[in-house]
Amino acid sequence: MEVRTCRQCKKLFNYLTGPNICQPCKDALEKKFQEVKQYIEENPSDGITKVAEANDVSTKQIQRWIREERLAFSAESGVGIECESCGAMILSGRLCQKCKDNLIGAVNNMYKTNSDSIVEKKHREAARMRFLDN
Repeated sequence: MEVRTCRQCKKLFNYLTGPNICQPCKDALEKKFQEVKQYIEENPSDGITKVAEANDVSTKQIQRWIREERLAFSAESGVGIECESCGAMILSGRLCQKCKDNLIGAVNNMYKTNSDSIVEKKHREAARMRFLDN
């Protein structure tokens, strides 16, 4: 267990995992999240700036929640963030569906290539000539 300084209130706290903030600040941030979520449900056409001003939250924090897929705006709100890979506009998350599919395909190909080489290696070892010692 480490002792760290809270990023928000600057108090010392015992750090376990997650963001570098103390538990009271985490609780306050979660309360703000619930307020923002409720506001978005009631005002689906508002943009990030208007939501941030109405709830006294930074736009960066709202974008973090969108990247974490905790928040999603409606298509009519005009709110979008860029895909981290190709730059296409998306409503939540880090990657657009096309980039997600490409990533999944690349991982599957790596796995398939590795499993094929393992099967080939086992086949080569099975075909070796063996000698018995007397």
